[in-house]
Amino acid sequence: MATSAPPQPSDPGLGVGPTSEFSLFFRVKPGRSESLRAALNDLQQTPGYRPGDYGMAITTIHEARFVLFDDDTRLAFITSFDGRWDAYMEDFFNSGPTLALFNLIFEHAEGYDGLPDLATEKAFVLGAQQRAAAYARNYPGTVKEIRKAQRVNAAFQRVLDHPDAAAALQHPALQPLLDEAGD
Repeated sequence: MATSAPPQPSDPGLGVGPTSEFSLFFRVKPGRSESLRAALNDLQQTPGYRPGDYGMAITTIHEARFVLFDDDTRLAFITSFDGRWDAYMEDFFNSGPTLALFNLIFEHAEGYDGLPDLATEKAFVLGAQQRAAAYARNYPGTVKEIRKAQRVNAAFQRVLDHPDAAAALQHPALQPLLDEAGD
């Protein structure tokens, strides 16, 4: 059961199920590549964005990445998220510390003059956005559904490991779970 509204044809990115892709391409201001790399490193060291952390402030994001290319003269921001683009933009604009971190990154991009309001943010983003020519996912579900499935799996593994579980696990109704747990 999807927990987010599916992407709509009017959304700027392509969608698969309840998830949309989003790709932005910027020109880096001359002489700013080292400062930009430092800002990206600071973001990467922030709780929720460090490798292995899964507590991003915007909880509908599946993944996000920044890529410097063309000898550090261009910056790509590529992500996928659950739900509608407008809701994602509102979450981003209201994310507090995350918005502040992204301001420190985007200040190195041409055309960036800050994001004083949601309309300015949307205009800046849409000016850099390119709709993917193709987008596919290897798994269904929203971030919320995937996290729940992980919690249910962890709880079931604890049941399997419990010394008193042997008798309960003999019930035929549990066989499908046991078959999956064996993989």
